[in-house]
Amino acid sequence: KSIPSKIGILADMTLRELERILYFEAYLVLDGKETPLKKGEILSEDRYREAREKYGEDFVVSQGAEAVRELLKGMDVKDLSKKLRTEMKETASEAKKRRLAKRLKIIESFLESGNKPEWMILEVIPVIPPDLRPLVPLDGGRFATSDLNDLYRRVINRNNRLKRLLELNAPEIIIRNEKRMLQEAVDALFDNGKRGRTILGANKKPLKSLSDMLRGKQGRFRQNLLGKRVDYSGRSVIVVGPELKLHQCGLPKNMALELFKPFIYHRLEEKGLATTIKSAKKMLEKERPEVWDVLEEVIREHPVMLNRAPTLHRLGIQAFEPVLIEGKAIQLHPLVCAAFNADFDGDQMAVHVPLSVEAQAEARILMMSTNNILSPANGKPIIVPTQDIVLGIYYMTRGRPFVKGEGKLFSSLEEVRIAYDAGELDLHARVKARVNGELVETTVGRVLLKEIIPEEIPFSMINKVMKKSELANLIDYCYRYCGEKKTVILSDRLKDMGYRYATLAGLSISIDDMLIPSNKAALLEEAQKEIEKVQDQYTDGLITDGERYNKVIDIWAQVTESIADVMLKELGSETVEGGKGEKKMVQSFNPIYMMADSGARGSAQQVRQLAGMRGLMAKPSGEIIETPITANFREGLTVLQYFISTHGARKGLADTALKTANAGYLTRRLVDVAQDVVITDHDCGTLDGIDVASLVEGGEIIESMRERILGRVALEDIRDPFSDEVIVRGNQEIDESLAERIEDAGIEKVRIRSVLTCKSKRGVCALCYGRDLARGRLVNVGEAIGII
Repeated sequence: KSIPSKIGILADMTLRELERILYFEAYLVLDGKETPLKKGEILSEDRYREAREKYGEDFVVSQGAEAVRELLKGMDVKDLSKKLRTEMKETASEAKKRRLAKRLKIIESFLESGNKPEWMILEVIPVIPPDLRPLVPLDGGRFATSDLNDLYRRVINRNNRLKRLLELNAPEIIIRNEKRMLQEAVDALFDNGKRGRTILGANKKPLKSLSDMLRGKQGRFRQNLLGKRVDYSGRSVIVVGPELKLHQCGLPKNMALELFKPFIYHRLEEKGLATTIKSAKKMLEKERPEVWDVLEEVIREHPVMLNRAPTLHRLGIQAFEPVLIEGKAIQLHPLVCAAFNADFDGDQMAVHVPLSVEAQAEARILMMSTNNILSPANGKPIIVPTQDIVLGIYYMTRGRPFVKGEGKLFSSLEEVRIAYDAGELDLHARVKARVNGELVETTVGRVLLKEIIPEEIPFSMINKVMKKSELANLIDYCYRYCGEKKTVILSDRLKDMGYRYATLAGLSISIDDMLIPSNKAALLEEAQKEIEKVQDQYTDGLITDGERYNKVIDIWAQVTESIADVMLKELGSETVEGGKGEKKMVQSFNPIYMMADSGARGSAQQVRQLAGMRGLMAKPSGEIIETPITANFREGLTVLQYFISTHGARKGLADTALKTANAGYLTRRLVDVAQDVVITDHDCGTLDGIDVASLVEGGEIIESMRERILGRVALEDIRDPFSDEVIVRGNQEIDESLAERIEDAGIEKVRIRSVLTCKSKRGVCALCYGRDLARGRLVNVGEAIGII
């Protein structure tokens, strides 16, 4: 009875006509005999009476599912297939062709499978096993039952009543009514509410039918078959573990004891500490000291997997080596938080133990956090310093004038370290030191940073103020040129150093750090005057109301912008006085400015609301309210201003909740489409490809060509337009250096191979796909690329 109805298409009826027959509202002609009535024709009650008066008993009609079954039984599928093919050739109408094609498709399926059409009508109904529709006794002698039992009961009652009525030779009208009720009971059993009225249970809620049991997130498929509960897993709140190495996580002792039970039993027996499993269990329950020693041995080199829901990409589950800790919370390394999208405000994570040796090896080789430095989405490192680490390193690489040891010369970087340790230099002092044979101006903090970075990385990469993006570039460079191992060591060292200097910096936020621009009042006054002018123009009839509104909005937008600019300028610079009374204008050490400038937390937009003005707000309908909030959070908002600003906050929360559901459903549909796309061979030999240039919108480059062709395979030779030298050969991967050469040569468009033009029979070939972004090399044959 689903739409489109298979029975309806096969019997060439509409769903409405089919329903009228099934529910005894119309008659189906099964054999017209000598009369002009055709087989398969549908007669209403009135037409049936007329025909009976006219032709007597010369034709056969029937009602209900039996009628449809007889009709289907009488079909010669082969003959019908030929007839439809002829009809399709002869007809010119597109709509009719489409209808015939649909019907032919179903008929061909019947021919291929050898099934008979009349088998679509059920004569017996399967009853599912009692375990799937339990009857649970409640206290007080009552029973709670599954809805299916009620639905089955209705079918059985009506069926038995129908049997009895047939035995008693009841009048036709009563039997027809009983048959209709039976049909409705069966409908409700299979899909309650799909047709007709929904059958309600005792609690006035619709009864759950067979299809409801399977359907949706709580249905049999998604709840029990695709996602199961597993043994050897646990969950707990996460806390930060700043002293962990990147491949480690802190696992609470009691949790580990429970998770590794079988391994502990085995080891206790192996060591002869316990004779039977029973005695091993006893030892565990009493938490004897030797149990903890065994646990230490068991978990050494045995990775566990951590997962944070929702798992939106493959880095939502990663493997770590457990370190036993006191307490009940799991400790998580701060650098993997970005991949899990985790924070420590009460998030929980699940732990799973890989049991077999193969599973352990797979977890270690493929899922270990140290082997997942690059994001599979864009090939950039996902393990990059954030928040406090960024702040600490930014603070130590900043310079400050008039501090101890400024301007001194050193013969090597080691000397700088010795002088700093001896207390002769300030962390921010600008000094000159010899690096690789040449004198470089730097600061003490940068010299200290140089000590932890690999030799291969040039000093020039860190001889600047290190903000978040610079640190990300540093990790990227290290991964490309020094390899995975050194990158892991570097990121751990950066973490330790970042936290250390963030602590030493002792940054705090004070309300006095939010500097309100000195000329804010003047700027607001000016804007007010301009708005009065615009208002006068409107009153005099020189401009329309729409023009007035637009002008007012423009004026306020510009004022907000200028106040923000003045504020950031004042916030970001300060005058420093030297020992001899000389003054110097330098970049400020204001904590709020440093947090935003370093990329640790906050943005210019947020700082503007703290110390500038909040600006224009939108109504829930989307239009902008023309009176802006001129106050900022430091001054505090009036009741009216606060009221206006709640619109935005409320809309933000509502949008977030609605967007999540849509995004989740879209992901499911995409997964369903892409799940079987795999790299099947190395080269499909296609001569087709696509042209790629920079993505430009409104004169602004959104994504450069270099980013778009990196890691892809050239379709044909790419030549330098001036020297005609071949930069990249056809079928060669374009790596970082080649992409740079192409860009430097001024080439604006490149032909590359693409999965859209791949000629592989099944799946895609490695050359059309290009680089596996998470590994930084050409994709392997057999790799699943539909779902990464």
